Amino acid sequence: MMQAVVYREFQGSMAVESVDLPVVTPDGVLIEVRANGVCRSDWHAWMGHDPTVALPHVPGHEMAGIISEVGATVTLWSAGDRVVVPFSCGCGTCGPCISGYGNICDNEYQPGFSGWGSMAEVVAVPAADFNVVRLPDSIEFTAAAALGCRFMTAYQGLVERARVRPGEWVAVHGAGGVGLSAVQIAKAMGANVVAVDLDDAKLELATALGADAVVNGIRDKPVNVIRSITGGGANISIDALGAAVTAQNSIRCLAKRGRHVQIGLVIDEGVNLPIPMSRVISLELEIVGSHGMPAGRYPEIFELIAAGKVDPGALVGKTIALADAPAELAAMGRFAQIGTTVIKF
Repeated sequence: MMQAVVYREFQGSMAVESVDLPVVTPDGVLIEVRANGVCRSDWHAWMGHDPTVALPHVPGHEMAGIISEVGATVTLWSAGDRVVVPFSCGCGTCGPCISGYGNICDNEYQPGFSGWGSMAEVVAVPAADFNVVRLPDSIEFTAAAALGCRFMTAYQGLVERARVRPGEWVAVHGAGGVGLSAVQIAKAMGANVVAVDLDDAKLELATALGADAVVNGIRDKPVNVIRSITGGGANISIDALGAAVTAQNSIRCLAKRGRHVQIGLVIDEGVNLPIPMSRVISLELEIVGSHGMPAGRYPEIFELIAAGKVDPGALVGKTIALADAPAELAAMGRFAQIGTTVIKF
């Protein structure tokens, strides 16, 4: 048996319960979780926004830990290995996986969504030789949990999808976990950053993490201020929150030939989200989505950490015990956290 956060109805009560240990698959591993982030995506799942979630459910997908059991066909891993895992796991055999894009696998598996997750003492991960990533000894588990999904998703969005270059202006709409990660990454890539939020405390943290300018969306009009700060518009703009207003502001604040990256999940209203398409055409704008990051890109982030260019541990606002996770997860709907919260086991 193990301890895990469990909910049995959407938007219902959550509690830490004793449940059966997961069973390792032939190609998979079991991971003894040492740290796990509390992410707004987990809140979306609890609210019933994700159709892949089946009840009862164990949330959690930002894991770091130690392999405790290895499936019969696994060749790269042994018990005792320190590891992290992307939330968007691939099968390793479909077209996207073979092309290096396991984050958009045709048979995607997501711990904490399509299967039981890592707000638990042990979590199962399939296709381990494809999905599991070795964690350098120099990175402790709390910082490693802060890497995913928010940090690695921001990295994929900025580096792969937006092709950020030194000297460009990056606007970040939303200074939560994804947004603050984007601030760090953009600065590490030599870009200039303006961060937008409604909370001055979050904007102060964005400044501490390297933002060149900040905008409070309550007091100012973000689009106008960003255009003024950047001298005509941002080269790259990220909606790190996921709302109609932030998505539209992100597109409208762009300079000519700018790139909008949609990372934040836009629920309900996103089905009919108005896009200023005439502006997209006349300014030759790009609009792209970004979903997770392939496991093979983790070494790039590890190199940035080793060089002192980024520090995911600096994003951690607080650490909590597993017993405190249900209340912390429910509070995600109020945007109550500053920085990321990590469960330590």
